[in-house]
Amino acid sequence: MEATAITNILLPVALGVIMLGLGLSLTLDDFRRVAVYPRAVIAGLLLQMVVLTAAAFACAKLFALPPELAVGLMLLAASPGGATANIFSHLARGDVALNITLTAINSALSLLWLPFVVNWSLDHFLGRGQYIPPPVGKIVEVAAIIVLPVVIGMILRGRAPRFAAAMERPIRIFAVLFLALLVAGAIGENWKILLPALAAVGLACLAFNVISLAVGYAAPLVLRLPPRQAIGIAMEIGIHNGALAIYVALNVLKMPQTSFAPAIYSLVMFVTAAIFVFALTRRAAPA
Repeated sequence: MEATAITNILLPVALGVIMLGLGLSLTLDDFRRVAVYPRAVIAGLLLQMVVLTAAAFACAKLFALPPELAVGLMLLAASPGGATANIFSHLARGDVALNITLTAINSALSLLWLPFVVNWSLDHFLGRGQYIPPPVGKIVEVAAIIVLPVVIGMILRGRAPRFAAAMERPIRIFAVLFLALLVAGAIGENWKILLPALAAVGLACLAFNVISLAVGYAAPLVLRLPPRQAIGIAMEIGIHNGALAIYVALNVLKMPQTSFAPAIYSLVMFVTAAIFVFALTRRAAPA
């Protein structure tokens, strides 16, 4: 995957606009509910940091991935959720406030968790360790894209509730169109690079993504959390920050092949998440 004007400029701007729209649909009470019922946050963090790391390791072994591709899959598993997780949760009527809370906490914890997982993976799969500095700059960038527009949107909702209500549907439509264009653009720009990697790591990424979404949705329901929180957790742990993983692979590890799994996953997750959202909305429509 190569950085382009789309990924460096247009993508952050568009994500910021979408997060502004999400902020228009949120109030402080949404976040207070998350604080009052912390089980959802704890469940999401445990699934993200423990269960998914084990699932990625199992997929790497099951599909007998070459060492550098296996490291890339582990790097992806250790990466937090991104802004797109919040978007898909919004489209599926999930608990967006929970998503934003989990994204913020996961991003902070990844400063320690991501280097630990990557160092262990390098040692296990390649037989050599490497110092991985915490990706502070990228984490701050993620926080800026997610938190600041949401805060602005919530302020606008408090001061102009009619405007907030009127903009909710247009921004939801924009989010759907934007995600579709993003997938098409990413495939078109990186087709020659991704095609060979797709054969090598595609099935492992698909399996890991399906496991992430399924476990993320089923486990909270088993714990008797509300369905909206189950949707939010599923999206948070099923949609990783592939851009952060690719950044670490190319600029920190200096190992281009470790970026293949995050790149393929970033495409696969849009398709599977869209199917998941469609199934959930169809199921909820009669109710």
